[in-house]
Amino acid sequence: MTDWLVDDSLAPNADGALEPLYEAASRGELAMQFCAACSTPLELEQVRCDACGSIHTAWRVIEPHGTVHSVTTVHRLEPGLIVATVAYHVIDVELISGHRLLMTTSRPTDRSPAIGDRADITFRRIAGVAVPALEVSP
Repeated sequence: MTDWLVDDSLAPNADGALEPLYEAASRGELAMQFCAACSTPLELEQVRCDACGSIHTAWRVIEPHGTVHSVTTVHRLEPGLIVATVAYHVIDVELISGHRLLMTTSRPTDRSPAIGDRADITFRRIAGVAVPALEVSP
């Protein structure tokens, strides 16, 4: 199955540091990284906690909800990389866990999410790899 937005060649590597994210996503769950010592939410691939300095991390399944923090609508299409033929939205979501994620929508939409909108997270598949995406109403 081909993704609506990007070419399959842009699928993320599901192995390595972000494997727990993609593994959970393949099950329809959203997992994010926390400090194992103090439970502070960590950015993807962050290796040291800003709060306590610990280098020990843990991945936890979190609620797939948050708030739209910012939105950029992209009109430039890149043949060979972007397969969409319409503008698409890149959304910065602040999750209720305290994490921030950049994503696009689960499918093409003319409606741009508004700052402050509730963000419900689902998943798109790029060459079989599940990635977080903002759920849009039909």
